[in-house]
Amino acid sequence: MVTQKPSCVVLGGGGFIGTNLCRRLSASGHRVRAFGRRRLFPDDLRDIDWIEGDFTDTAATCAAIESFDVVYHLVHATMPQAADLDMIGDVQKNVVPTLALLDHCRKAGVKRVVFSSSGGTIYGKAAQIPTPETAPTDPICAYGISKLAIEKYLALFRHLHGLDFRVLRITNPYGPYQVALKNQGVIAALIARALREEPVEIWGDGSVVRDFVFVEDVVDALVVAANDTGCERVFNIGSGQGRSLRDIIAAIERQMGRKLDLRWKPGRPLDVPVSVVAVSRAAETLGWVPRTGFETGLERTIAWAKATLS
Repeated sequence: MVTQKPSCVVLGGGGFIGTNLCRRLSASGHRVRAFGRRRLFPDDLRDIDWIEGDFTDTAATCAAIESFDVVYHLVHATMPQAADLDMIGDVQKNVVPTLALLDHCRKAGVKRVVFSSSGGTIYGKAAQIPTPETAPTDPICAYGISKLAIEKYLALFRHLHGLDFRVLRITNPYGPYQVALKNQGVIAALIARALREEPVEIWGDGSVVRDFVFVEDVVDALVVAANDTGCERVFNIGSGQGRSLRDIIAAIERQMGRKLDLRWKPGRPLDVPVSVVAVSRAAETLGWVPRTGFETGLERTIAWAKATLS
C-alpha cells in the first residue's frame, strides 16, 4: 500500500531556502503551494502553485494554507541589524502574524508546522561549542529574540491546542538561489561582488567563526522534519564545524582564482564571536546528517552563480 505524501504549503516559498524546498517537494511528488511577496527566480518555480501575498496580511496567509497538511514557516520579514533598529516593528512583522497563523492552523486542521529558527542567534554568546539544543538561549539581538519567541509560542499552541510542530535551528545556509539582497548571506555576497568586480564590506576583523551548511542539506532536514515521529521537537541544523570569515574569503578567492577587494568596517555588537552547533540530536532522532563538504558546496554555489548571475 502506497502512503499518500502530505500536502505542503511553504510560507516564504519564493526566497532562498523556500525555492530549494519547493523544487524538492514538487520533484518528489508532494502537492506544493508557495506563498510570499515575490519569487526571486520565477522560472524555476513555474510548476509550483504560487500565491503572492504579505505575511502580515492575515487573511491572505490563512487562505494560502487551507486544505494543506504541513505548513513550512520560513518567513522572517526583518534581518538582524534592521531588527535591532526597530524592535517594535520586528515583533509586529514577525511574532504577531505568526500568532495569527498558528491560531488558523489549529482551526484549519493543519497536521504540523515546521519553523525555520536561527541556530546562529538563538544561543547568543554560547559557553559550550559546539552548542547543543539544551544550552541556554540568550540572544544578543532582537532577531534572535523574536525567533525564540515564536519557538515558545509553538510549544504553547501544542500544549493548549495539540498543534504539532518541529523547529529547525538553522545556522548559516548557503548555496544556489541565495542572493544577498538584504545584507544576509555572506558567501552569496562575496561571490556576487567578485563576479561584478566590486568591493566588499567586511564587518570586524574577519575572526568571527560561523557554522555554514549547504542548502540541500537544510532541505533534507526540512523534508524529514515534516514526517518525524520522535518525541524531540527542536533540532540544530548545521555542519557542526566552524570556519572564520577569513577562511571563507580565502576559500572563495582560491576557487574563483581572484582576490577580493575588501573594505574593512568596525565590528557590530550583534555578532557573536563564535557560533557552531552540535547536530547529534538531528542525527539520532531524524536520521539527518550534513552530507555536503564545504569545498564541494562552495564549488556548486560558485558554478550556479556564474551560470545565473552573470
